[in-house]
Amino acid sequence: MKNDEVDRLEVMAGRSLYGVGANAASIRYGFRIIRRYLVDGSVLELGPAEGLMTEKLVTTGRRITCVDGSETFCNGLREKFTDITVIHSLFEDFAPESRFDNIILSHVLEHVEDPAAILKLVRNWLAPGGMIFGAVPNARSLHRQAAVIMGLLDAENALNDTDRHNGHRRVFDPENFRQCFLKAGLRIDHFGGYWLKPVASGQIEAHWNDAMLDAFMVLGERYPDIAGEIYVTASCG
Repeated sequence: MKNDEVDRLEVMAGRSLYGVGANAASIRYGFRIIRRYLVDGSVLELGPAEGLMTEKLVTTGRRITCVDGSETFCNGLREKFTDITVIHSLFEDFAPESRFDNIILSHVLEHVEDPAAILKLVRNWLAPGGMIFGAVPNARSLHRQAAVIMGLLDAENALNDTDRHNGHRRVFDPENFRQCFLKAGLRIDHFGGYWLKPVASGQIEAHWNDAMLDAFMVLGERYPDIAGEIYVTASCG
């Protein structure tokens, strides 16, 4: 493993906010979307962090393998889930003995050094007829556009304080997100979005109730290009 990257991931694990507040609601809604596209068979989840998505995937009854570069996250997953396989590894070092029918990269590609290179690896791990799901924050989200107009952000794809806290290396827009999959030789089967997000997460957590949050998750599916989160399902074609 690359020691500097492992150290970076451990720092991120120690201050992770993915398991709380509006972010947690987004992950849970993301599973509702993933469930529509899951094919029969095994699941590989890359970058599960605290395991919110893992908890939902386990309910499907499929064989689950999780790979994370943070030992802290891996130890937590092993304590929470006794019937899944947890592997501590950087994605670049992972060498599975068999292929997977579903591969999930939920809020992963914004963290890695070379997203297209990771997707090329993932392509080799996918079983025939399998499905890849990737989701990332959207640079075109309404709250980012508003931040630019207000002078709080230099550009829609600029890293904000939350991005830096979470260890993001970039913010994708719909076009360059799709392009990563195409560069990896994958076929894009579906593009979509969820969580229409007019204001920042802190404002949502302070002032919105669960019904409002649920409604705006759904609205993001109607307006994917400006949703807070965008996703792709892909296959080997």
